[in-house]
Amino acid sequence: MARGWWSGLLGVIIFSGSLPATRVAVAGFTPLFLTSARAVIAAVLASALLLGLRQKRPAAVDVMPLVIVAAGVVIGFPLLTALALERITAARSVVFIGLLPLATALFGVLRGGERPKPAFWLFSVIGATSVGGFAIGNGAPTSLSGDLLMVAAIILCGLGYAEGARLSRHLGGWQVISWALLLALPPMLILALATSPETLAPISVTAWAGLGYVSVFSMLIGFVFWYRGLALGGIAAVGQLQLLQPFFGLALSGYLVGEPVSWTMIGVTSLVVLCVAGAKRFA
Repeated sequence: MARGWWSGLLGVIIFSGSLPATRVAVAGFTPLFLTSARAVIAAVLASALLLGLRQKRPAAVDVMPLVIVAAGVVIGFPLLTALALERITAARSVVFIGLLPLATALFGVLRGGERPKPAFWLFSVIGATSVGGFAIGNGAPTSLSGDLLMVAAIILCGLGYAEGARLSRHLGGWQVISWALLLALPPMLILALATSPETLAPISVTAWAGLGYVSVFSMLIGFVFWYRGLALGGIAAVGQLQLLQPFFGLALSGYLVGEPVSWTMIGVTSLVVLCVAGAKRFA
């Protein structure tokens, strides 16, 4: 159980840089190219892992669940968040990332057969509300279309997380995301070629760095730890660690960009940690 929580926490820390990196990357690339390019780069790396370690092909019964994983976390979430971050700030997206644990837990119940206790849902709602209230209190500008895109992204991501965790129990964590990336490679490669920039000269170094991060870390390495954590510790329980993701992201912004970290952030983070502990207790 403890190994699952530590593995899940490491995955959350890696994912914390995803939205800031995406925000930087869409300044130089279109959402369609960014989504397809990150999937292609990650798929090439995943293919090398699968071939190098001589992994067996998934059974026929696992193909459709892998398609669901690919649709949720390889295509759906990256594309919808990239589109949303053209309309809203990364700070406002924190509202919706705070709802991701609820979505993951819900699909864990529907697809994974988990049955958390009623108190689990209470702690989950309190934690999600705390995250949402903190983000709204920052006064970030709003966009209805951006908000709706984030809602759709969270639904697809929660489904992809839960389905991938269920598969990880017998396929292995890194194998699940690797096979999902491989399934998505043909359409993503075609889309990347069709939407590639006419010239690379105007694209900034930071945009390239953002693309590199979401391709290698957000799209592959983070999932290795995340799916392993969900499989070992439980989808609903370990999924609550996602409540910490917005605050890790803000902490990274404070360290890398020099943005101030307020006492309000520290207080809300402490409340969220308590909610995560409560959710773990009753999962």
